[in-house]
Amino acid sequence: MSKLFSPLKIGQLELSNRIVIAPMCQYSAEQGDATDWHMIHLGHLALSGAGLLILEATAVSPEARISPADLGLYSDANEQALARVLKAVRQHSGMPIGIQLAHAGRKASTAAPWEGGKQVGLDAGGWQTEAPSALPYAPEDRPPTALDDAGLARIREAFGQTARRAARLGLDMIEVHAAHGYLLHQFLSPLSNQRTDRYGGSLENRMRFPLEVFDAVRAAFPAEKPVGVRISATDWVDGGWDLEQSVAFSMAVAARGSAYVHVSSGGLSPLQKIEVGPGYQLAFAREIKRQVEVPVIGVGMITTPEQAETAIRDGSADLVALARAVLYDPRWPWHAAAALGAQVEAPKQYWRSQPAAYKNLFATE
Repeated sequence: MSKLFSPLKIGQLELSNRIVIAPMCQYSAEQGDATDWHMIHLGHLALSGAGLLILEATAVSPEARISPADLGLYSDANEQALARVLKAVRQHSGMPIGIQLAHAGRKASTAAPWEGGKQVGLDAGGWQTEAPSALPYAPEDRPPTALDDAGLARIREAFGQTARRAARLGLDMIEVHAAHGYLLHQFLSPLSNQRTDRYGGSLENRMRFPLEVFDAVRAAFPAEKPVGVRISATDWVDGGWDLEQSVAFSMAVAARGSAYVHVSSGGLSPLQKIEVGPGYQLAFAREIKRQVEVPVIGVGMITTPEQAETAIRDGSADLVALARAVLYDPRWPWHAAAALGAQVEAPKQYWRSQPAAYKNLFATE
């Protein structure tokens, strides 16, 4: 029996298998509003047979966006636009859908990747960024504004308000984005957080604001629905955020009710030196799973069914998340089920596509 295709509960949310479609920015929103692209993109991913679909990093305020084309959930118009997309997707898929809530901090106000990804000038539609300290991501970037107490309170409330909007939309779970060099990761890392108040210095102080944000989201979302956290396990820079601190933070969020930890790495500094290879981040997930008693999602160049199956079997992770691999092959879970002798959910309109070599591949009841 395949472990990858065995069921799992995250909190009270039941998943049919251990395959997660990770959040993937599309840079295709209009003033934060989901568009027809999101309906097409999410619609076909929701037919993939994965156990869980997590929507892309979704900004909690206009200034929280990575780019002017980022998805947002900070206005009534954003909420209505996403409701339209979700209604269409849910008509044809029962896949659980979560959302990742994010604030880009000093990495905000940038162009889409296919437009170069550089910071957008204030005279070209960009905006002033904000961060724990007035330290730019890249030397050529505008320095961000160091957040004061009023700014911290505003962001906490924005996360809570967006969580309430997510609840109204009926989303099944929330992931708090504390990875990839965005605002909450910026608070965690000593490379980007050089504050001298209660939010800087010691590990306890650097964790304080991310934990406050998690608490705000958890309090605003229905108690029976899970809230988890995505982290970068290391900055890949000497003197930065590392695995030992990640374990401590994972323990802290678990104690506050985090239903899982989603383990990635990097993104904080252009000085990072990442040792890339198949499954290169799974060792971080394995160590956090060893020490923290919540489900752990592992990622990192997981491209084959055998890799994913092994990651679950050897205890590296409880679930595996796919991003680029599932963009390249939106039926990856179907093909994985065929390779591993498992069964997968598929829409009835596609049942007749089942290859003769894989009888009973699709669940038809």
